[in-house]
Amino acid sequence: MAEYQNIFTRVIVHGPAPYPGVPLPKGDSPRTGAASFQRVLGKIGDAQLGPIYLGWLGSLSIVCFTVAFVTIGLNMWASVGWDPVQFVRQLFWLGLEPPPAHYGLRLPPMHDGGWWLFAGFFLTASILLWWVRTYRRARQLGLGTHVAWAFAAAIWLYLVLGFIRPLVMGSWSEAVPFGIFPHLDWTAAFSIRYGNLFYNPFHALSIVFLYGSTLLFAMHGATILAVSRYGGEREIEQTLDRGTAAERAALFWRWTMGFNATMESIHRWAWWFAVLCPLTGGIGILLTGTVVDNWYLWAVKHGFAPMYDPIVPGMADPAAAAGAMR
Repeated sequence: MAEYQNIFTRVIVHGPAPYPGVPLPKGDSPRTGAASFQRVLGKIGDAQLGPIYLGWLGSLSIVCFTVAFVTIGLNMWASVGWDPVQFVRQLFWLGLEPPPAHYGLRLPPMHDGGWWLFAGFFLTASILLWWVRTYRRARQLGLGTHVAWAFAAAIWLYLVLGFIRPLVMGSWSEAVPFGIFPHLDWTAAFSIRYGNLFYNPFHALSIVFLYGSTLLFAMHGATILAVSRYGGEREIEQTLDRGTAAERAALFWRWTMGFNATMESIHRWAWWFAVLCPLTGGIGILLTGTVVDNWYLWAVKHGFAPMYDPIVPGMADPAAAAGAMR
């Protein structure tokens, strides 16, 4: 039985020569780079590497990302006095902060938040250019645009955090800093400031879809691996003409939980769960500070969180005073 516990790809497809791809539409840039076969890549995916198509959208996106990445990196390096040892040592703690609150939505000096706006502009341009590239590539290859719209869901959350909500709040200081631990610190402070984000129902939905999508993808991946000895990885054939792999997979899930998705519908389930995670999360973030100032008091008001006894008897919580909760 051990031979069927196939974690890596067991059959690596290798033609006599690399496949250059379908013909490109008129006016498109040519593909670049020589194609080759990499056995290590074949263990986890397709063995063929290249050729690569960038086009002007992909090239512009990479240029904009490079400008943003270098800007953030140089600012982090400057914050430790250009010391390479301290830069590497403190890298996880370094950050590029947004402008202070007193600037509002005005353009600040470069040394006081201006570099954050500069890097954010180019990073956003890079992401949006890559989205257009993803959409156009799918259309020109005759594919559905599911990947582009899934990417757009993630972009929605990114824009809410760094652009839309700061605009609504009237200050760039509401945005997220660039950096690993500074980003996490912002998240913790944001939750504390607005009365614990766990009482935000859209945050709760986002977590449901986050855990749900990971579970669905894990269940699906495990199912296909489990029936791969019967050709289960050929999912299109199993969708159109159910063979023993699809039947056994369906039987397993009927026995296990009484219901099973099909070889096709499981992908729709997982796609929707994954897409709804950043969509609902972005809604929850956008409502925070704009519509609701304290999520705990909001939850108490709507009856799904208890009002705790005061820590000091006789002392009123100022957050619970009239007008403190919206």
